[in-house]
Amino acid sequence: MAEKDGFQIIEILCEGPQWPRNLLFYDKSEFEIFYSYDIDVFIHSPTIDLNPASLNQGIRDETLKQLKETIDLAVKIGANAITTHPGLIHRYEDRIKNFARKYSIETLTKANEYADERGVIFSVENMPNRYAYYCNNAEEHALFIRECGCCATIDIGHANTNGDIKPFLAMKNICYYHLSDNNGDKDQHLILGEGNLDLELLNGINNVILELDDYQNVLNSRKILLSHVNSSNVG
Repeated sequence: MAEKDGFQIIEILCEGPQWPRNLLFYDKSEFEIFYSYDIDVFIHSPTIDLNPASLNQGIRDETLKQLKETIDLAVKIGANAITTHPGLIHRYEDRIKNFARKYSIETLTKANEYADERGVIFSVENMPNRYAYYCNNAEEHALFIRECGCCATIDIGHANTNGDIKPFLAMKNICYYHLSDNNGDKDQHLILGEGNLDLELLNGINNVILELDDYQNVLNSRKILLSHVNSSNVG
């Protein structure tokens, strides 16, 4: 479908049936489709119920285990990179947030080291502007990228809830982008043009995943994106 509609990259969200631990039991021959098309593949790791910043070591250990399994899956299907989230806290206290930040960076650093060993790019995504989330601003996102030694996935929709996407676009070591629109207040995954995102600021970005819940909305957003900017590799 991606080739038929002229896409150059796709991203696989590894939740539910696409859980890496399930897929790793398959023989490599069953993934032949990934080697049959000239399309770059990216993977989004499982994040539901996982948390690299958890105060519970068992949750952190399981998070790291599943990140490693996602990296192994990337090797098996020839994916370029994996993206994951930096974690969150459930008690809204600065003391807790500062403490758990160290855990998140420690967990993600170990995952990045494993990815390096396996020849896979490991990338951490910025999050919406909510206190509970890490990397909800460009300064902290850059800190994580620097401390973990990994790359950055820039979610433009998440960045738009911060009021200004330019600091995110100026970051170093960007691997690729997630793109959707919103009203600037919350992450809505709207078609481009239905929110207040300034599309002119996106001129020249490459490796773009249109992150929408409906495929027709993806196709419509691609038309809008390409009519506003000079971008390549849109998926």
